[in-house]
Amino acid sequence: MSKNLYVSATEERSGKSAVVLGVLQMILRELHHVAIFRPIINDPGEGNKDHDIELMIEHFKLSVPYRDTYAYTLKQARELINSGQHSLLLDNILSKYKTLEEEYDFVLCEGTDFKGKDPAFEFDLNADIAANIGSAMLVVSSGRDKTPDEVVSVTQTTLDTLADKGVEFVACVVNRAPEGMTDEMVGHLESKTRKQPMPVYVIPEDRTLGKPSIGDVKRWLDAEVLYGHSGLQGLVDNYVVAAMQIGNFLEYIKPGSLIITPGDRSDIILSSLASRLSSSYPDISGIVLTGGLPMSVNVHKLIEGWTGVPVPVLSVKGHTYQTVQELNRLYGRIGSGDHQRIATALGGFARNVNVSELRDRVVEQRSTRVTPKMFEYSLVDKASRDVQRIVLPEGAGERILRATDILLRRGVAEIVLLGREDDIRTKASNFGVDISGAKIIDPAKSDLLDAFAEDYLEMRKHKGVIADVAWDRMADPIYFATMMVHKGLADGMVSGSVTTTAQTIRPAFEFVKTKPGHSIVSSVFFMCLKDRVLVYGDCAVNTNPDAHQLAEIAIGAAETARLFGIEPRVAMLSYSTGDSGKGEDVDKVTEATAIATKLIKERGLDFPIEGPLQYDAAVDPDVAKVKMPQSDVAGQATVFIFPDLNTGNNTYKAVQRAANAVAVGPILQGLNKPVNDLSRGCLVPDIVNTVAITAIQAQAEKSK
Repeated sequence: MSKNLYVSATEERSGKSAVVLGVLQMILRELHHVAIFRPIINDPGEGNKDHDIELMIEHFKLSVPYRDTYAYTLKQARELINSGQHSLLLDNILSKYKTLEEEYDFVLCEGTDFKGKDPAFEFDLNADIAANIGSAMLVVSSGRDKTPDEVVSVTQTTLDTLADKGVEFVACVVNRAPEGMTDEMVGHLESKTRKQPMPVYVIPEDRTLGKPSIGDVKRWLDAEVLYGHSGLQGLVDNYVVAAMQIGNFLEYIKPGSLIITPGDRSDIILSSLASRLSSSYPDISGIVLTGGLPMSVNVHKLIEGWTGVPVPVLSVKGHTYQTVQELNRLYGRIGSGDHQRIATALGGFARNVNVSELRDRVVEQRSTRVTPKMFEYSLVDKASRDVQRIVLPEGAGERILRATDILLRRGVAEIVLLGREDDIRTKASNFGVDISGAKIIDPAKSDLLDAFAEDYLEMRKHKGVIADVAWDRMADPIYFATMMVHKGLADGMVSGSVTTTAQTIRPAFEFVKTKPGHSIVSSVFFMCLKDRVLVYGDCAVNTNPDAHQLAEIAIGAAETARLFGIEPRVAMLSYSTGDSGKGEDVDKVTEATAIATKLIKERGLDFPIEGPLQYDAAVDPDVAKVKMPQSDVAGQATVFIFPDLNTGNNTYKAVQRAANAVAVGPILQGLNKPVNDLSRGCLVPDIVNTVAITAIQAQAEKSK
């Protein structure tokens, strides 16, 4: 069984880090215990860690200790080879690799960065290492500064040379491909070592990945941040050296400009900051003040009183010409906290690589247990396969805007934001996020308002709703968003970052209604524990469901679990296991289990269900052997149905806190169209996950 893959570039600045990000996430969708290994790392400065290793460990929360992730620095490797100890080098690398192989399900190996002065040396070294550890190679060929014909020629020569050295391939990625490069142009590339055609994937150049961030500028110049610490992730597109008077200088501002000016040019400083607040000028990325010159006291006082300085302002000691020379040598690298560029890299990989095909070639054996990491990565993967339109009524919220940026970069969904357009765009600019791909609708000014209000009035007049109330409600973003879903103008809705659960789901109860054959809307939480994902229902909506309702909740929860890759084994929970206890509450669970069993058979479904069960008997194999040894559910349940809201809500919160679990939800089930609620304390990743879940639910509804 293959337990490794060696990702190797052929030259510097190939974008290999972005490819490794995509490959590692692909593997983590299938396997839980994965390690990163770089046989040879660059020669880091004192106290510094290897960039790519740190990126992978931090972003994917890998458990592998840093000291186990590499064998030698490039300098050490060169010294060993030059002293005739090439075999010792390979033996020690193999030994360190084997230690990881024994402990982990998969080891993703990454080759050198070609930052040395001898690329031929590194090329041969990567080939030798891959062959020595018995790993097939994913070759990353760079299209940077090449024509399409040159890319094809260089790539084929590289494959031929590696094949002559005995390297096996799984695929080739032409990264940073020039404009005009197509899959057809690389279709005839082949490897001498493979009898079957080798897949070649083309990922177009995305210049945002190579652009430095303001944070990169700060580190490169060893600059001091005077203002705007929150904007360090903004990307620099171009440099503008400001020496002219304001009227002429402003003509040179472009999107993403980094303004470079001496620290005593108060006029340039203030006009640059003002330009960021003006819709008449493009958004600059930041300002660098040179010469170590102190800012005017009055200007400093003015800016200090300015609520929310719109861009970072840095100060450096070097003079202007020296600073520009230093910046011309800077290029962007994806950092572990750089969520925007990570999302861009992962989105580009998913759009341009046949992930299913590559995964089948790389991962021969997959885990049957769904871990939280695997669950989270699978959400984006599934959602992006068939993009749905999701409406977010809280469009001006900072977390919503940051999540929208990530969702669009990764191609998870089409996003519709509700709110005042000027307000949303101004806030997006201030937060340094790109929402240009989102559609913005102001419900109060929309051409849809009158039609929505008339439809709502017709649907709710039997409840005493009058015209004025109908128009007022449809001007409310949540009602407007829900009506968009009801009318098919959006495929799903997500809300609740600043509103209550009741405010989010009330409109859906009023006119989206339940699916045919369903009498109840219920909810589940995905409980992401350390090593598995469980489904809890109903912990948010129904206070005291009767036996028939409890049976429907169980079936809905099982179908939801299966939709998200969790094999359902349903435990109907009670304070009694089997017939060990008596009482009205136990009888309800017993009856619900019988009803659910009958409905499962009538609907042609296929999953085990057991009840009543106590929680310990449902989750612990040792307890299950004693209390219910013949059960297909006891000891291995994945779906837990609580008898009432009091029990369910308290249990999910207790597990969330005591086990340090992540609770994703509540996810509503039983509605005709997907509408989901957020916690008011939700983080940006929670919003991204909930939108992905909603999109997957929408896909499922359309496929019926």
